[in-house]
Amino acid sequence: DVVTYDIRMKKPNQGDYLANGALHTIEHLFATYARNSVYGPGVIYVGPMGCRTGFYLLVRDTMSHGDALALVQESFRFIRDFEGEIPGSKRWECGNYLEHDLPGARAVAADMVEVLKNWNGERMNYEQ
Repeated sequence: DVVTYDIRMKKPNQGDYLANGALHTIEHLFATYARNSVYGPGVIYVGPMGCRTGFYLLVRDTMSHGDALALVQESFRFIRDFEGEIPGSKRWECGNYLEHDLPGARAVAADMVEVLKNWNGERMNYEQ
């Protein structure tokens, strides 16, 4: 009853990876937005790929591909436009609270907004 979406943001093994600070900030903002959105009840997990090429989004199988895509698109717009204190970034809330990069996260999110702007749910099926 769980669907995993690989949100690949960088080409694997090409030497260009998400910087740790930006990746960490995206994680905080993406998870915060996703859990508090209209899609929140279907969200199980949002987290970074260890290889620093993107994120995993795990949702209940009751969420359509179109809704999952809308959630990702909305999340990246939220990150692109975010100003203020990063949620969960206090010393007592985060195990690595000093390693955040909001400007870097916003720049990555702005790129992803452009990449995903013409996507739809039909583009999300792998060819068999």
